[in-house]
Amino acid sequence: MCGIVGYIGNKKASPILINGLLRLEYRGYDSAGIATVEEEKISVMKNKGRVNNLNDLEGINNLKGTIGIAHTRWATHGKPSKENSHPHMDNSNSFAVVHNGIIENYQELRKKLTDKGYEFLSETDTEVIPNLIHYYYKKENDVLKAISRACKKLKGSYAIEVLSKYEPDKMIIARKDSPLVVGKGNGENYIASDIPAILSYTKDFYFLDDNEIVELTRDSITFYNQELEQIRKRVKVIDWGAAAAEKDGYDDFMLKEIHEQPNAIRETIGAKLDNGKIELEDLNFSKEYLESLNKIYIVACGTAMHAGLVAKTIIEKLCKIPTEVDIASEFRYREPLIDEKTLAIYISQSGETADTIAALKLAKSKGAKTIAISNVIGSSITREADYSIYTHAGPEIAVASTKAYTSQVVLLSVLAIYFAEVLESSEDKLINKLKKAILELPAQVEEILKDVSSIKRFAKKIYKETDMFFLGRGTDYAVALEGSLKLKEISYIHSESYAAGELKHGPIALIENGITVVSIITNKDLMDKSLSNIQEVITRGAKIMMVTNQEMDNKNFDCIINIPKTNPLISPILSVVPLQVLAYYISKEKGLDVDKPRNLAKSVTVE
Repeated sequence: MCGIVGYIGNKKASPILINGLLRLEYRGYDSAGIATVEEEKISVMKNKGRVNNLNDLEGINNLKGTIGIAHTRWATHGKPSKENSHPHMDNSNSFAVVHNGIIENYQELRKKLTDKGYEFLSETDTEVIPNLIHYYYKKENDVLKAISRACKKLKGSYAIEVLSKYEPDKMIIARKDSPLVVGKGNGENYIASDIPAILSYTKDFYFLDDNEIVELTRDSITFYNQELEQIRKRVKVIDWGAAAAEKDGYDDFMLKEIHEQPNAIRETIGAKLDNGKIELEDLNFSKEYLESLNKIYIVACGTAMHAGLVAKTIIEKLCKIPTEVDIASEFRYREPLIDEKTLAIYISQSGETADTIAALKLAKSKGAKTIAISNVIGSSITREADYSIYTHAGPEIAVASTKAYTSQVVLLSVLAIYFAEVLESSEDKLINKLKKAILELPAQVEEILKDVSSIKRFAKKIYKETDMFFLGRGTDYAVALEGSLKLKEISYIHSESYAAGELKHGPIALIENGITVVSIITNKDLMDKSLSNIQEVITRGAKIMMVTNQEMDNKNFDCIINIPKTNPLISPILSVVPLQVLAYYISKEKGLDVDKPRNLAKSVTVE
């Protein structure tokens, strides 16, 4: 959600801060601001709206400070406004703070501070932080100790940057349940909530764990635990190219990322499937352990959860282990049955999804082994899990996920094969055919993307629709869910997805003349029944877009998209691509902001 950037060095800070915020616009926000140290005084510039609005503020070009913090806010407490935007200062203008996350006990802290004479100018939870720091500074006369004491009083989640007029050549940051990274430079250091914000400046990163505090100068980075005991951390090199966060000539990041899927799939397969062997070096499961399992949970949110639905079918088919897919935000609250015979798999593109991390911690507390699947090395979820395996999709900037989804399904398929080979639970012939099919996927996605003209034409025909339906059976139903979500996310068209056989159990009452139905059929064994369901909507006047790899009479369809044949277990990796393209071009026809849809954020770091 909110984005954080920080800089301490010898260069003018404000251009670096604003550039970083621009690279974080994909996270979703409604206001932006920066604070810099100007001759031992802190100067704050902030405004409602886009980051570029900061450039219109009087005096921003006069900022000369070489130390600064910056923020894009996604409103939680208080409406979008200049007063509620970050940075926030204490009453004495001695401390400036930006904050990601939610302070759950802010009302209690606000009352205590108000009783002690502090006044509040905003509706936010964040404003308690600089005033609380100031309160403890008066007791400690030490900035670092004051911040440590303040952090101990905060309940909820936070990633914070703090500037102080008392130590104008230092910056202090801290985190709990909200992401924050430090980029190491030469005579300068950078801070961000997401790697792409500062990737053009450095490739050397430190990843903060919960309850850690960092003191930064131009030439030093000192890490502490919450008791202010020094700790050591290892630097990690991130080899993403800075150009990966640029559009490379595409109109939008989403379109670029759709076309990056062949390479993202290749990179995710990488050496994991080489010479016919599955190699997952970070996993060391024995046959005895896997045979002891009575259940596998796959837990995720949104698009990642849809990837989990595909994996459920593959795991149960190959491994014969009951597998449940759960929405992370619901998982903890239904008291799931978890013990040491449970394996729990958690999927998060960013690795910072708050609901998913909380669900992972619950499973660990009950004795289950946990696996994290993420696109970000060193992210919170990978540090919490017992085991981690990574997609290699590179940075995904558009809010609507595309290449992360297909990479997740590929990686989950490889994981299922790994389990099956350890268990010896499936025939070698089936496993070998599936491996071969996985290796063919990148070229097959390229084939789909060579010509999308028929999808563009259909998008132009239906972009004014207000309601649409997506239908499928088996893994095609999982794709229908994802296709429907993509359409909702970026076109704002109301859309529903159904298992095709459920159509006659109620939803068919909504089918009327001219309504659009998208059908996915990639499994020969389910084709006849699925076509019967489609015939039911055709007779009621529906327009049909068919995505299929089966041979069928297409005279009844308004648009048919033929995709390459593959094993039905992994067909979602191919069949989802035309649906991503459809959602994209419908959104473009409507003149919407494809990469930054309203009300949405890339990394959802609050529960």
